This record gives sequence, structure tokens and C-alpha cells, in this order.
Amino acid sequence: MEDDEYEEGMEMEMGGHHPHHGVSGYGADEYGGGEMEDEEAEGDAPDEEEITQEDAWAVISAYFEEKGLVRQQLDSFDEFIQNTMQEIVDESADIEIRPESQHNPGRQAEFAETLHKINFGQIYLSKPMMTEADGETATLFPKSARLRNLTYSAPLYVDVSYRVMKKGHDCEEVTETMDYPKVFIGKVPIMLRSSYCTLFQQSEKDLTELGECPYDQGGYFIINGSEKVLIAQEKMSTNHVYVFKKRQPNKYAYVAEVRSMAENQNRPASSMFVRMLSRAGAKGVALDYIGKRGATVGVTREKRIKYAKEILQKEMLPHVGVGEFCETKKAYYFGYIIHRLLMCALGRRAEDDRDHYGNKRLDLAGPLLGGLFRMLFRKLTRDVRSYVQKCVDNGKEVNLQFAIKAKTITSGLKYSLATGNWGQANQAGTRAGVSQVLNRLTYASTLSHLRRLNSPIGREGKLAKPRQLHNSHWGMMCPAETPEGQACGLVKNLALMVYITVGSAANPILEFLEEWGTENFEEISPAVIPQAAKIFVNGCWVGIHRNPDLLVKTLRRLRRQIDVNTEVGVVRDIRLKELRLYTDYGRCSRPLFIVENQRLLIKKRHIRALQQRETPEEGWHDLVAKGFIEYIDTEEEETTMISMTISDLVSARHNPEEAYSDTYTHCEIHPSLILGVCASIIPFPDHNQSPRNTYQSAMGKQAMGIYVTNYQLRMDTLAYVLYYPQKPLVTTRAMEHLHFRQLPAGINAIVAIACYSGYNQEDSVIMNQSSIDRGFFRSLFFRSYRDEEKKMGTLVKEEFGRPNRENTMGMRHGSYDKLDDDGLAPPGTRVSGEDVIIGKTSPIPQDDTQGQATRYTKRDHSTSLRHSESGMVDQVLLTTNADGLRFVKVRMRSVRIPQIGDKFSSRHGQKGTVGMTYTQEDMPWTIEGITPDIIVNPHAIPSRMTIGQLIECIMGKVAAHMGKEGDATPFTDVTVDNISKALHKCGYQMRGFETMYNGHTGRKLTAMIFLGPTYYQRLKHMVDDKIHSRGRGPVQILTRQPAEGRSRDGGLRFGEMERDCMIAHGAAFFLKERLFDQSDAYRVHVCEKCGLIAIANLKKNSFECRGCKNKTDIVQELMAMAIAPRMLTHDIKTGKDQKKR
Repeated sequence: MEDDEYEEGMEMEMGGHHPHHGVSGYGADEYGGGEMEDEEAEGDAPDEEEITQEDAWAVISAYFEEKGLVRQQLDSFDEFIQNTMQEIVDESADIEIRPESQHNPGRQAEFAETLHKINFGQIYLSKPMMTEADGETATLFPKSARLRNLTYSAPLYVDVSYRVMKKGHDCEEVTETMDYPKVFIGKVPIMLRSSYCTLFQQSEKDLTELGECPYDQGGYFIINGSEKVLIAQEKMSTNHVYVFKKRQPNKYAYVAEVRSMAENQNRPASSMFVRMLSRAGAKGVALDYIGKRGATVGVTREKRIKYAKEILQKEMLPHVGVGEFCETKKAYYFGYIIHRLLMCALGRRAEDDRDHYGNKRLDLAGPLLGGLFRMLFRKLTRDVRSYVQKCVDNGKEVNLQFAIKAKTITSGLKYSLATGNWGQANQAGTRAGVSQVLNRLTYASTLSHLRRLNSPIGREGKLAKPRQLHNSHWGMMCPAETPEGQACGLVKNLALMVYITVGSAANPILEFLEEWGTENFEEISPAVIPQAAKIFVNGCWVGIHRNPDLLVKTLRRLRRQIDVNTEVGVVRDIRLKELRLYTDYGRCSRPLFIVENQRLLIKKRHIRALQQRETPEEGWHDLVAKGFIEYIDTEEEETTMISMTISDLVSARHNPEEAYSDTYTHCEIHPSLILGVCASIIPFPDHNQSPRNTYQSAMGKQAMGIYVTNYQLRMDTLAYVLYYPQKPLVTTRAMEHLHFRQLPAGINAIVAIACYSGYNQEDSVIMNQSSIDRGFFRSLFFRSYRDEEKKMGTLVKEEFGRPNRENTMGMRHGSYDKLDDDGLAPPGTRVSGEDVIIGKTSPIPQDDTQGQATRYTKRDHSTSLRHSESGMVDQVLLTTNADGLRFVKVRMRSVRIPQIGDKFSSRHGQKGTVGMTYTQEDMPWTIEGITPDIIVNPHAIPSRMTIGQLIECIMGKVAAHMGKEGDATPFTDVTVDNISKALHKCGYQMRGFETMYNGHTGRKLTAMIFLGPTYYQRLKHMVDDKIHSRGRGPVQILTRQPAEGRSRDGGLRFGEMERDCMIAHGAAFFLKERLFDQSDAYRVHVCEKCGLIAIANLKKNSFECRGCKNKTDIVQELMAMAIAPRMLTHDIKTGKDQKKR
């Protein structure tokens, strides 16, 4: 068997080089296969045994073992560090400076002309470093960067050569060259777990020793101690001809457009529109016409034409080429644009689809940072240029160390990553929200945040089209996970197996095409173009080919042997007679099994080899290299025929006449991989109404669990940790790879669906108080407070310490007793609202004027606990920050026990609050003495159609009985009947109903109750964090109305609608009380003479009105507007009497 196969393989190899031979060999092989089919089915050839759907999971495991879950972020960043940065430095031209000195008649210059040239060469990046305030440098680890609020960044160095060329009067040249090796030009933030990170390829043990969580995937940055993610940005693909129909009535019927951008340039893409229905003239006139649109006015015709030629050369279609002699190519390309436009206008081809995912590209961390770095590096070179120019003109020594400001790059990158405003500060064209603080509520929320992407369409636009789920999203975007509300459908999440291309060079492809008989425009007459296939590489038309079929076959074969990069997209558009090849970055692609002759190329023996491998190295990569699997991008997917499951393939082989297709080219690895991170946690999502899956995807991010294993070592602002998390009884296969079993976020609760006492109406649930007392859903809540000793001016510095009331001004109402002498509350102190936990004072500068001021020497700047919280001081960290100033973080801990009003949810979007808790003896019970932990109202089920929850419940019951895990992966052949039969075997009612007895009376309940284990989640919305009421309290300074919001102890607004109701009731006095007495009533003293506001000091009993003395010190709102509102309190008569006098 093996020998035979070997020869067959050899024949195929030869076929690659001799096309004719290859075809015959291929045919023979095909017939041979046909004869063997029956034997194989009987299992005579064990080696060629077909794989089952179960084996596909071995392949998926290999994928996740090698790639992890945030590969797209890491690969993109590595590409930026390893290639893009050097390219950006290389593409900046040498800086050339000629002295522009003033004319000095007295002295003759010693040289006729001098030229200064500065050139940037090789760049170097070291591991992340930290420079302490005393100048000591050390390797920085992410843990200390988080704790000390540092930025996790690595220094960047570059070789600079500086040449001075002097030309003498007698034409001899003198060149002085100075090389400055490794000049520091800035710090680049490093993405965690990328190849320049200190954690790169560390073992689990080492990671734990470094205080990191082994499950943490990396893929984010640490900027000033906070973790920042770059959200992938979606954009239309460049260098692509789109034809759109205009809405009539309009001047144009159709528009063809190209957003053209050369591969390595960062100016905004120059868009070119060709509009249908507009007349054209002769060439010279046309150039003149373009020239007239230029900036310069009143130049000769020649100049104008030259200018126009330059525009055509540089600005029009730069991706075809910006050099000389690209006119032919550009003309052909322009002709192609018009060809496409006319095809569309004549109805031979539909218009392009803006929302098709093949027309979209994703900007990940790499391209985003690349654009930013390019801008900052240009700014740096401009600064160097102006500095050197100044030095040269003034005849000073040029010191390059001074000229290169490292701050430019360091602070530029840091600013954008810290604020999320992408681009230079306060400048047009910046995008907001590109970098976000990493969500650390649950492990799933962290993963989901690292795989999120954003479409930069305005949230206001009520456009439905871009928000809808498009056919081309299949397998690339999760169909369920998107926010509800204004960003719905614009913020998406990647599906599990998506890979985003990082881009590769187009040169190898171009060389290959040349070798395989591509004819370019110089060699052909335009007449042959309609017969041959046009060949495009990255949207640029490179030539034509007479035998595209062979070309495509060869390209695909080379790609499967990794002779061509695996991420190259090969799209053959037979109707348009085009072959489009893509090597650019940002295309979504996903792996698929390759099928030939209706059989998978991967066989059982390969799976066995995969499962028995010693090292993880020979896993996934091997499968791709051997050509069993290939990456297909969205556009190439349109040209494939994909079988949904492996069983579809088998049935297509056994009865071809009923088969959906007899030309399958690929097969899905598993259909459940179309879901994203949060939707993969839902059991049986294919049995739920689709919005429910969307709701659960949003709520799964708010569930409490264990968000990282090293939460004790971290000082996160907010953290929730469940006491006793359990892995779910009913799992999906994808959860293994999301580490949901190791870091779960919920508990298997016994849930009954019943009406019991009526305290579970309208999405409430009844909870078992005895379970709660045993620790059911008990959780910890951590909050960190931070403070630092800031420098106030040059000499004065704040300092930590316990303030005392004798010499400190402006102390709080709270208690200062909990502080130690160093001004910090020690761990284990019980503190409650408004207690001070960090004491800090700053000295008041003493003026020479002796008097009352001497009593206070300090001012209080302490930090107190939020007034609505209480708990224990859990941990105190005292360290120094980047500037060497003392800096403290205090972590508070409080235990949260479930109570009435807390929010819970199942995994099917069935959320509810606790409406009542009953002790165990008051809960209903079954014959076996089981009482439910949670009672849900039956009305929650029918209208929402979350059948998945019911199936989960009976499967959980079977799983608990058998001591196994239930498999609830979507799109498998598990049916409710199978589960019911298994449940019946366990001795229960088939559909999960049980007879129950009332806990209050002990009577049998008339109906059977549906009861079983369901996985429930505790969400972060707890009633203790929301409860709010107020009587008197703080007011705003300007309006003297109560402040707003719970955090400021604000009032509850009696709004305009409430006012309308009171008016409708006729309750005028109540209205006055609400809107005036209870809100901003105020008492003021008025001068009897002039009617203006007077100064009254009731403590000293002194009254004065400065208005009459024309010394108005009091500025009220109207007086500030030069209006004097006088309140005359005497009778009007007396006023008249005064006038008479």
C-alpha cells in the first residue's frame, strides 16, 4: 500500500513540471480511485480510512494549541516590529541641508558650497526596559509595570550617519563622515506575549513565578499601568474597482471608483471616480484642463501641461506605479475601470456590494501603529532638519544627540494608546476609541475584547445595511455577538478560527507569473485582451494569460506545499475572465479541509499521527504544510464549493444523484466554529431564538467568575471573584479551548420552572436562602484606590502621613482613626463609608504677615472610601512611580452575598433579579428530597422560545446521574429524543418533570414541575451598588440645586413629565414644595434704600450694603450682566415721596 502511494505521489510531483504528463497522470489516478471505492468502504485499506467529525476536533485542538486565541493581534504587531518599522525608517529620504547664510562682504567663504546629509540606517529594539529615577536601568516585567503604573515599552535605537560634503573653488570635494551607531530615538510600547515581550514562550511554571496568569493570552499593551487593547478597525479595501449605481434622479447613472494607495505609502488614499455620462475631449486640451484646476494661477500653457503630467504621474492611481513610463499601464487600468463601468451599465454584471466582506480590510495593531509611527518619525526628521539648518546657518557645531528628540516618538505613541485618539493631539482626522481599556470582568470578556472589531460608520446613521448580517460573514464574524442598541452590527467579534493576514511581499508572485507565461502590455496587442484572462495582483493589472486554468491549479498546488505563502488569496472569476491574486494585509481568512474527488485529503492515519505526536511543534503547521488544510479568504470562498459536514461528503459519494454537489472542493472543519468567544459558551444555541443568543453574548461578559488566576497579585480598579465557581455540567466542545473549565463563571444550580407564591413574576426568581447560607453564589468584590505624592512646584512636595486637626486645613468629616502613622490604613482594617484610607497633606506656604494664618501649616489631600461602600483593607502597595515619587495603591475587599434585587441569568439570555428568598423548609421538594436552588417563572419560556435552556436542563440531569459531561455543541446530531431516552433509563420521567410537594403545606402540587440542573451566572449588577436615596445633601455651586448622580449623593430629579402630572392633578402647593422649597430655596438680605443685595453676617450681627456707597463687591448673575434687579421693600408711596424731595 505504502509503495503504491509513494509512486502515485511521485507521478503527481512530475506532473507539476510537465503539464501534459500531469493531466494524464491525474486522470489515471481518478479512475484508480473509482475502482477502489468499494473495497475501502468495507475497510480493507485501514490506512485510507476516512475521518469522522470527532477527528475534526483533534485538528481544532492542534490549531488552538499552536495559535492561541489572540494570534491575529500578536502576528500583526510582530510584523510591525520586525518589518514595518525598518521600512518606514528606510523610506524617509536623506535629509539634505545647504547653508542659507547671510551675505558677508568682508569674509570670503573658504568653500564654494557645502552640503550636509543625514541618513537613518538600521534600527534596533531591545527588551522592555525601565529607567529608575536614579538612572539605573533594569528589565521591566509586565507585573511591575501594572503595579507601578509604568509603561511597558522597549527602547528603539537607530544608526545615523552624518556627512558633510564641501566643494572647493577649484572643484575638489572633501567629505567628512561621522557615524553615530545606535542613537536612542524613542520608546515603543510592546504588546504582551509578542516576540519582543519578556514573557514570550515562557513555560507555565516560569509565568507563575513572574506573577503572571498562564491563561492570560497577551495581545494588549500596558500604558501607565492600565491594560489597553487596540480594537481592529474595518475599512474598504484599497486598489479595488467598485461600481455603484447612483440613486436617481442624479447627474450620473453609475460611478466606478478606486481608492488607490501604493503599498508602502501613508498618504490618504487618492480616490478616483469615473462617472458615467460625461463627455471627453482631445489629449492636449485634457492635460491643459487638468492643469487649470491647479493651485498656481497665470502660468504658461507648457507649465500647466507639465504640472498636469506630474499630477497624473504621482496622484492618479499611485498603486499602478508612481515612476516614469507607467503611462501605458495606467492607460490600460483606466480602460479597465471604464470597461467595468460599462459592463455594469449594460446590465451584464451586478453592481458591487459595499458590505461584502471580501471588499473589507481590517487594520489591526500593526497597521495602526505603523501609520502612527510613520507620522511621528516624519515629525522627528523635520525637527532634526530645522535644528541642523539653524546650527549650520549660525555656524555652530552640529550635535546630533540634541537634534534627535526621543520624546517625539515616545510620547506620541503613548498619547494615542492612552487616550484612544488615533493621530496627533488636537488635530483633524483623528479617530476616537481605537484603544480601549481591556475589560477584565470575566475571562470570556477579556478574550472577547481582544477579538473585537469596529466599523467606523457614525453611530447616529440609522443605516440598516452595514449593520445586517451579510452572507460573507459566515465563518469570519460571530453571528450572535454584537451589542444591542446604537452600535448594533457595527461592533463585531471574530469567529473562533479566523486568521487575519499580515501581508506578504507581492514580488515572488510576480516573478512566478512571469515565469508561467503571463504577457504584459508591452508584448500584446489590445485585440487579444477580450480572449485572454486578465491577471491582477493586489488590484493592480499586471498582464494577461491564455491558460488561466493551468495557472490557478499550479498556484494552488504551490500554496498547499508552502512554496507560495499560505495567506495568498487566489480568486478566479470565470465570468469576468479575471484572475485576482491578493497578498495584502487585513483580509479575513479561515482554514478548511481540502477535498479532491469528493474525498478529504486528510485521512485517519494523519489524525492518529497528530494525536500521538510528542512535541506540539509538528501539529497544525504540519497539516497545512502537507496540504490537508488551507486558508481561504472571504473572496476566494466565493469560488469554492464547501461541504458543511464530513457526513455530507460521504452521502454525496454514496448516492451522487441526490447529492447537493458533485464538485466539492473543501469541507468545513466544524460548523460550530462560526461562533465567537461568548456565543461558544451557550449550550444548544441552535435551539434558541437568535436574539436570545445575542443577549447572552452580552451578559456572559458581566458574569462573575475567576477572571485571572493571579488576581491576588493584581491591583485592578474593580474586580469580582466568585467563591465557588463550577464548570458547567453541559458544555460545548469549543469551551475547552476558551479555558472555560479552568476559569468558569457560574454555578450548576437546581432550577425548577414553577409558579410558587408569586414572588417570581416578571423575570424575578425565587432563591433558596439555605443554599445562599451554604455559599451559593457568594462573591468577593475588590476595589483599588491609588494616590501619589505629587510635586507642587519645585521645592514643595505632598507627603503621606496622618493629618491632625490642630495644624491641618480642610479636613474631611470622615474618621481618620484607621490610619497608621505613615498615613495608610493597614491590611485587615475594617472600614466603612467616608473613612479615610490614605492620609496625605501638602504644606501651606507661610506668608510673613503674622496673624490668624499661622495656625494651619498643612492642607489635607486625603483619599476616603466611597460613601456607599464598606469592607476590609485587603492589600496595600507602597512603591515609587516612573518619576521616583512615592506612590500607593490600597485594595479594598468586601463580601457580596446574594440578596433580593441582585441580578442572575442562565446561559440563554434569561436574566432575572431575585424577588424573594425562602429557606429550604419553605421551598417545594421532590420525593427524593431535592429542593430547588432557584425557581423560575414558566411565563419566561413560551414567548422567548429559549428551548436550549430546557434541553440543557434535561441533559444536565442525565449528566449528573451518569457522572459525565453533557455535550451541547451546536450543529451536532444530538436530539431531544436521545436525551429523553437516556433520562428515562435513569428512572426519571422522560421530559424532566417531577412530582413536587408544597413546602408550606406539605400537599402534593397539582402539576408536575420541570426540574433539573441549569448553569446560572451571577451578573455584576448588584443592588448594593445601585440603591440610592437622599434627603438633604450637596448642591451645585451655580444653581444651588441638588447635585446629580449616586456617586455625588445627588437628588432624585422631579422632571418635566412629573411636573406635568402634578399640574394635571392641580396639586399646586405640592409642586411649589418639590420645585422650590425642597430644591433651591435661598434666603437673602436686601438693602432698604437701594433695593440691592446686602452683606449680612448673622454671627457678628453686622449688616452693610456697599451698593449705596457705590462699592459693589457683590456680583450676582444679573449684576454681572449690568442689570440691577432692585427689590424695594418699602411702600411705593415712600419711593414717590423721595422723588418729590
